[in-house]
Amino acid sequence: MELLTSLLSILFSTIKDVLPIAAIIFGFQFFVIRRPIANLRRVLIGFGYVIVGLALFLLGLEKALFPVGRLMAEQLTDPAFLRDGAAVVALHWSDYYWVYIFAFAIGASTTIAEPSLIAVAIKANEVSGGSIGVWGLRIAVALGVAIGISLGTYRIVTGLPIHYFIIAGYFVVVIQTYFAPRLIVPLAYDSGGVTTSTVTVPLVAALGLGLAETVPGRSALIDGFGLIAFASLFPIISVMTYAQLSEWVQKRNQKKA
Repeated sequence: MELLTSLLSILFSTIKDVLPIAAIIFGFQFFVIRRPIANLRRVLIGFGYVIVGLALFLLGLEKALFPVGRLMAEQLTDPAFLRDGAAVVALHWSDYYWVYIFAFAIGASTTIAEPSLIAVAIKANEVSGGSIGVWGLRIAVALGVAIGISLGTYRIVTGLPIHYFIIAGYFVVVIQTYFAPRLIVPLAYDSGGVTTSTVTVPLVAALGLGLAETVPGRSALIDGFGLIAFASLFPIISVMTYAQLSEWVQKRNQKKA
């Protein structure tokens, strides 16, 4: 009964959120473009699917993904787990190595499964005539997210200011933008955005908040957020690195030939 009540509450909230979008689309279609919508019945059914899907997804976040992410953070930062039950005097950042490994694994796996990244990779492959591989792009982005989230968890554990990492990261991005192939630069910037979507964000946010709440001396508000920024920044670096390495290998093979 409680689950049904939560679902109905989220469903009504989702309808209120989707109504302005529908109003804008239908308003422009009827009053600006002044043409009827083709296949109106199918469009309306599609909006119904969107509302139901969003409601179920939000319910899943509330009941599963956020609690699981927080639980994993709590278990991985438990002093008894970190020191195998030995007496804990003071924990060093290196004692949290399982946190970094988990962050790397969850960052890579969620990114590989990200629907928005799959869509972008398929379109990039089509537009480039096959020169940009679907799996090559997905793996490059996944590695970037994995490294970024691992580094972000290290920042939470150590308490270092986030702007040091972000400024240094974008400094690298600016330099890479100058040297990377022009074909890949816009796609690399877009790849940083598509990673922060439906699958990655809930788990990453839950992990960051869970870490900040369990690591001694950390603030959930100051230190708990920011992992998503790492997940957006490092894929830009990894995709341009992938393109630069591919270009270098291609030139070397041409010289050998």
